[in-house]
Amino acid sequence: MIDAPKPIDTFKRSLASATKAIAGRDDLDVSFGGDVAGLVRDQVMLPSLPPTPRPEVIAKARGEADGLALRIALHDADIHSANLPKSGAARAVFEALEQARVETLGGQHLSGVADNLTAALSARAKRRGFDKPDIAKDDTSFAEAIGLYARERMSGRELPETTNGIMTAWRDEISQRSQGRIKALLDLIHDQDGYARQVNDFIADLTLDHDQADPDADDDQDEESQQDEEQEQEDQSADAPNEEQQGQTEVSDADALEDDSDEAQDIVDAENIDGESDDSEQSPDAPSQRPQPRNSPTPYRIYTTRHDEVIKAEDLCPVEELERLRGYLDGHMAGLSSVIARLANRLQRRLQAQQQRSWTFDLEEGMLDTARLTRVIIDPMSALTFKEEKETDFRDTVVSILIDNSGSMRGRPIMVAAVCADIMARTLERCGVKAEILGFTTKAWKGGKSFQDWMAAGKPRQQEDGPGRLNDLRHIVYKSADMPWRRAKRNLGLMMREGLLKENIDGEALDWAYRRLMARPEQRRIMMVISDGAPVDDATQSQNKTGLLEAHLREKIDMIENRSDVELVAIGIGHDVTRWYAKAVTIMDVEQLGGAMTEKLAELFDTGRR
Repeated sequence: MIDAPKPIDTFKRSLASATKAIAGRDDLDVSFGGDVAGLVRDQVMLPSLPPTPRPEVIAKARGEADGLALRIALHDADIHSANLPKSGAARAVFEALEQARVETLGGQHLSGVADNLTAALSARAKRRGFDKPDIAKDDTSFAEAIGLYARERMSGRELPETTNGIMTAWRDEISQRSQGRIKALLDLIHDQDGYARQVNDFIADLTLDHDQADPDADDDQDEESQQDEEQEQEDQSADAPNEEQQGQTEVSDADALEDDSDEAQDIVDAENIDGESDDSEQSPDAPSQRPQPRNSPTPYRIYTTRHDEVIKAEDLCPVEELERLRGYLDGHMAGLSSVIARLANRLQRRLQAQQQRSWTFDLEEGMLDTARLTRVIIDPMSALTFKEEKETDFRDTVVSILIDNSGSMRGRPIMVAAVCADIMARTLERCGVKAEILGFTTKAWKGGKSFQDWMAAGKPRQQEDGPGRLNDLRHIVYKSADMPWRRAKRNLGLMMREGLLKENIDGEALDWAYRRLMARPEQRRIMMVISDGAPVDDATQSQNKTGLLEAHLREKIDMIENRSDVELVAIGIGHDVTRWYAKAVTIMDVEQLGGAMTEKLAELFDTGRR
């Protein structure tokens, strides 16, 4: 007898279907998991739902899903980026007014969608304290209020009561300063480019136009008094915003967290969420193109490590679910597994060839050569002969496979990475080589408890350029080096769990894996990193100086490659990682991952033998 589907599962399927219909995308991937709603590339990520959600939770989920679907259907990322102010309060106002445009358009002909959006807005406003009468009047609350005001005026729908606090603080001033601009915006609501230009004119009238200035504009000031290193730092900072702009995760207005930095950006091109810029003009084989680390006047800082965790895979998930997820992984990758297994067998033969024993014969001392005892029997006067085993040049080795567990790896990339790491670890174990499998991500999207602690403390800044890392790390041990493969097999299924893959802070993950390797007794240590881009953590990147995470990653790579005996190799999926790592290969199809891992490991072992 087939069990009837649970009501919550039926609701999820219905919500996913409605989201696809509104977005106009039958192939849209909708999943549930995590803490906030957002777009990861073309995948809609919605928060987890309880088994029996309350009506207000259902309405909020519908509103968040509708908001993201409308963003896909009605928003052009290229037009948005072309008109987006460079930084500061101007950017926050621009983002708020664009979200007001999208949601007003979506609710014009679908009253149910408008109701859902209002429910999501009400929940978000309550969560962010917009109902409080003593709300702070700063650039952040001004941008929020002007977006709410425009939404109310353009849609003709009253705002929920949970916005009364922020609107009481700002309504009169915004009404006076808008000077009829909202009507002009409403007339252009179907033309995103014209609307964006009108918004920028509006921003100029609000005396926020200085925030649209190019940050390069003051590079020439006081040039004679600047040292060469300071000038180099300024030049890099001028280039970095474009890279960061492509590196953020697109999120819905319903779940964007507080963002009051001058470098803030919540919604950007979701096609490049892991921070890689367009490298089409860069030769991936040219080592000179790889950014070289240098001493930075801005040290890497961490606001708090209180909420970070290093956890075993089996402690994150019940055994029964791990078994189910492992079965799901095996079922989807059966065909690929056989291909990777053949490649792994080839690697095994190459490793075992290096481990073959050899002997030196006809020695005067050593181990008795029993194979030649027949000579003594035939001729008792013959001397006994001895032999000695030659030492193999295959050193005791440990391999650490570090896998990016960020949201952009979701789907087939993480499936292939899990299967490849599993088979490689099994192969290495057969050859007497210890192997561990590690994963790195964060516990939340766009900042977790660390970010909340920082907000509750009044947003203190350790330095004027930012408070440091503001998310909670989650480092996962899928298989330790001493754990037999048979005991770790099911752990790899965890990568298939909904809501696990979030953001990625690569520099700290490399440092963690490196320290684990250095604690090992083996003579030779190899680290293989599998990733699909640069570090991304929206909370940290929006509240700190541009390039903080990237600079820290370069620093750690430089330390491992040039000042340690750990051999580091990276495999990039869809993005050029040769710009970060000296030994690296980029693959454009995840089906190539098994071959790339095999060849890179074989090259390292061959090199070590020579």
